[in-house]
Amino acid sequence: MIDKLETERLILRPPMPDDFDAFHSWGGNPANTRYLSWGPNTETQTRDFLSSVKPGYDFAVVVKATGEVIGSCGIYPDNNNDTASLGWVLHMDHWKNGYGTELCAELIRYGFEDLKLRRLYAPCAAVNYGSYRVMERNGMRREALHKKAFWARVDKEWIDEAIYAILAEEYFERLEQK
Repeated sequence: MIDKLETERLILRPPMPDDFDAFHSWGGNPANTRYLSWGPNTETQTRDFLSSVKPGYDFAVVVKATGEVIGSCGIYPDNNNDTASLGWVLHMDHWKNGYGTELCAELIRYGFEDLKLRRLYAPCAAVNYGSYRVMERNGMRREALHKKAFWARVDKEWIDEAIYAILAEEYFERLEQK
């Protein structure tokens, strides 16, 4: 199990209790958690998350150049360890800088090359353009659209949920084409 992952501009490392302020800055922000299945978090919920992280699966997203913690991400294998879900959140001050695409690419690489998974998938609110574009840029395709299947906690309404996925064979085929 790998403890730390690196990309050109980011370090993905285990979250630590000292990361509380950063994690709560997005986790407690309704605009930042609008399309997530959790949040906005109370301080207790953020502390509970930080005390329950799974090493090798939950990561803090750190900008190499500054050391600033700007988000979190994770990869969560199923019981058979052949499929995993992906998830991430970046503080809204860091949206539209390519960080999501970069960290998603590294989670996919880690899932297929290091964890030897067969399939990766990620759900998102169908209206969350930023999230689904990150997945599309990384070769994930929309597999399903579930109508009014996602409770948008901030907006207090049922919205559509999209499921994106990529298979190991598709990932390795994309690598060969580069």
